[in-house]
Amino acid sequence: MKLSLKFLLFAICVIALNLAFTEALGSTSPHGPGKPKVIRPSSNFADWKKKYGKNKNLFSRFNTTKVLKNEALQKAGLPIKNTVTSQIVGSADPVALMSGTGDVSTTNACKADIKRHCNEVIPGEGRVAECLSNIQKAKKQMPSARLSIGCLMDLRNFKIVRSQNINSNVRLAFACKVDAKKYCNETNLYAEPGAVITCLREVEEKLTSRCEKELFKTKQEASNDYETDAMLYELCEEDAKALCDGVKPEGGAVQTCLRSKRASLTWDCQEELFRKEVEDADDYRLNPTLLRLCSADKKKFCKDVKPGMGRAKQCLEANRKRPGFSAECKAKFEEMMARRASDFRLDSKLREECRDDIEEVCGYEKDSLDSVAGYDGRVIECLQDYKDELAVPSCQAAVHKLTERAAEDIRMDRPLADACFEDRMKLCPGVEPGSARVIRCLQEQRTNLTYECRATLFDQEVRFAEDIDFQYPLKKACIAEMELFCKKVPHGHGRIIKCLQAHDSSKQMSTECRTEVKRGEAREHEDYRLNYRVNKACDMEIDSLCPDVCSPFQGQACKGKVMSCLMENMRKITSQECKQELIPSIKTEVKDVSISPLLKLACKKDINTYCSGTTEKSQSIACLQNHEKELAKMCRVQVDKLTKLEMGNIKLNSQSDKCKEEMAVFCKGVDAGGARMYRCLNENKNKPDFGAPCKSTLTQRTNVLNKSWDLDFLMTKHCSADVNNLCAEAKSAGKESAEGQVLGCLANNYPAIQSKKCQKRFGAKFFNTMSNADGQKSPIGAPCREDVYEICNRLDAPIVCLAGTDKPITNAACAAMVDSVRNSKSEMNTFNKMLTANEQIKKVFSSMTNSAKEMDDIQSKKMAAFKEKFNVHVDEKHLRKTGNTRFLNKEGKSVKDLVDSSISDRQKGLKEELAKSRAARSEQGVTVTGWVALAGIGALVVCIVGGFVYLYRKFTGQDKVGQYTMVVKGGDI
Repeated sequence: MKLSLKFLLFAICVIALNLAFTEALGSTSPHGPGKPKVIRPSSNFADWKKKYGKNKNLFSRFNTTKVLKNEALQKAGLPIKNTVTSQIVGSADPVALMSGTGDVSTTNACKADIKRHCNEVIPGEGRVAECLSNIQKAKKQMPSARLSIGCLMDLRNFKIVRSQNINSNVRLAFACKVDAKKYCNETNLYAEPGAVITCLREVEEKLTSRCEKELFKTKQEASNDYETDAMLYELCEEDAKALCDGVKPEGGAVQTCLRSKRASLTWDCQEELFRKEVEDADDYRLNPTLLRLCSADKKKFCKDVKPGMGRAKQCLEANRKRPGFSAECKAKFEEMMARRASDFRLDSKLREECRDDIEEVCGYEKDSLDSVAGYDGRVIECLQDYKDELAVPSCQAAVHKLTERAAEDIRMDRPLADACFEDRMKLCPGVEPGSARVIRCLQEQRTNLTYECRATLFDQEVRFAEDIDFQYPLKKACIAEMELFCKKVPHGHGRIIKCLQAHDSSKQMSTECRTEVKRGEAREHEDYRLNYRVNKACDMEIDSLCPDVCSPFQGQACKGKVMSCLMENMRKITSQECKQELIPSIKTEVKDVSISPLLKLACKKDINTYCSGTTEKSQSIACLQNHEKELAKMCRVQVDKLTKLEMGNIKLNSQSDKCKEEMAVFCKGVDAGGARMYRCLNENKNKPDFGAPCKSTLTQRTNVLNKSWDLDFLMTKHCSADVNNLCAEAKSAGKESAEGQVLGCLANNYPAIQSKKCQKRFGAKFFNTMSNADGQKSPIGAPCREDVYEICNRLDAPIVCLAGTDKPITNAACAAMVDSVRNSKSEMNTFNKMLTANEQIKKVFSSMTNSAKEMDDIQSKKMAAFKEKFNVHVDEKHLRKTGNTRFLNKEGKSVKDLVDSSISDRQKGLKEELAKSRAARSEQGVTVTGWVALAGIGALVVCIVGGFVYLYRKFTGQDKVGQYTMVVKGGDI
């Protein structure tokens, strides 16, 4: 049985191999090498009717009987006797069938070749011509199967004549008769060669499958030899003679030559040549060069993909970077892709998927195209610019893929490739296209580019900002980080780019990824349009607040001017979405002073001098703030602008993450703008579970605000008049002379402040300052310095003791500010919380102090009892000399020495007693207790051995040997 199964499997394998071998040989015959399969015709009129339909009118202008007789004569190698006229398709002129059969003559130049290679083929319906064509195609695989020159000429002439009238092609005419009558009747045809065939090609998508299949064969012939396309030959014959004389017609060589000299062609020839190019774009088999170079790759990578509708092309394009893909096919495909990027009509998939969207969204651009090939890719650019407005998802996907390829390879970006051609040759001569290398080179040489190239490059960068898929170097460097940080973030609208930027400080981010993220951030800050989310969210705000800051039509970055304008007008921005998108950009500038173009330009020297380190702190705005006195004037102006924003919104603070939990716990629902979140945190900072890192961040902010009054926008808003009135001299002194002069002046003149809002704001500032330890040392707390030293102890925050004391405050300004705190409801609420916390601290401290005193008292009592009991006293001389306590007895001897001697004597006595006991036991032998111990040890050994034996028998199954089970038979009672 097993032998039979093996034999059956072996037989099945042999049969399968035989079928595969036969299929691989294609047209070869078992009758000999190079022999094609026998192609037999229909033998009678009934077979013709069965094959082509039952409509008798179909054959009204086609004498089947004569055709069959002529086929028999041609098969025998004899000349025909009867001419056959064919007008199967009524809209085409009647024509005499070549050789009377619609095939290559078997009695002329191909006689020997037909006898050698196609002897079993019955002439007629182009069967012999098909056989000879297959032999010609197989000449590389079978060198001995070459056709004679005379036969090749005869075969080519047959195809040329057949292409001029559909009725000469019997198979095509019968297959397309109904379609021709429906779509290509006399009313819509021009009187020209091959008119019906040309018409059928134009309505190919409407044809029946049988007609479409036969029509495809004519397209293949036309792609190989331009003369077999009657219309193309008629319109380009003179151009081909003049420009491509001597070029062999096969392999599409003439078409390639004409396209390379497109600018010199006549308009009619250009139109028809483009029509053919669009037609051939649907199937890689219609490109002879592509077919020759890529057949092996098609079998290797896309063997299950059916040709047609651009499917095989798309598969080969998708696999062109895989190992094993031939370099020749890859180069040809990329050349074709670059050509396709210039005109959407050359992209069959895009043309099909986006048909409706092109009409709806980009109709103007489409209508502006000529009937010849376009060069500027205007429809593709329109689709890219309005991708979000496209209604068909598959069209959006196709446009996304086009943009992705353009961002990776400049050749796929026709406008950029044309605008930067000379710049590329000059500045990036050795840079190979692909992997965005050329685009990166042009970006690095931006200042040296011509205006046209620089403007076009900037426009493309704006377009590429929409998705990380369009930023090849960033995507390549951050693949792992995208998976780690942004796995659930959808593509598009700059979302993943924003996600990566939000994690650029993470230790889990690689150096390569962080470098690319930082590079992108720096570029975004040069122009708001390169930040996709800010560009979209703040469009209306820019028009209203910053209309003349930078022209959007100048084709280059605005050097951060618009971003700076938006930051300065942050309070005037009404769009919450715009504010929300600006916050990460501002925070980035706070974290890294080299990001902002304006700050970098104004502070270049100061950054190099004071903040050139690599640590996060040295790169942040805090570094420049710490050296504010030494900064140049222009640098200080830019630093103050950024500091004002940072002081007004905690989300803009580079250390805001330290307060993340506190904001969630104590200030949930509080808006971060207008310093509201800061106020909330300050009110809760003295609670027991308020984190020390957040408290430190708030203290740092207070210290910065105390340096300059105009860093607090509420102070600037409400106190400007009083500052000008009371502190003009301090204001005019500038920051070079001293820090906080205006704040100190306002503190000293607090009772004279006229504005109630200014008094309230300054009172709040005083409260926050004096809530910190040593707040009296700041300019704001200076008037209260003496009172704090007089009234407060070291445990109290200055404001706690000042606001809660009954003692008089001597300084009038200090008293007025303290009264403002007492009269403020919100500040008194905070004060009470602080007071409660302070009392708790006092209680803990008092408890600790009492406990320490009690321990001292207990220790003293124990010491006195010890002295009295043992009649000893302290050796004062030894204590003064060494600092160590030593007790002496009444004889003046050291208690420690006596104790040590006593212990030594006791140990000696114990050793002697132990030796005597051992000697006595040895004389008595083993005691009862000893025997019991030995018995116990023996029992333990038996138990251990027995346990091992039991486990061994249990494991080996010996415990069941000899056992049996009693079986009791039961029965009915």
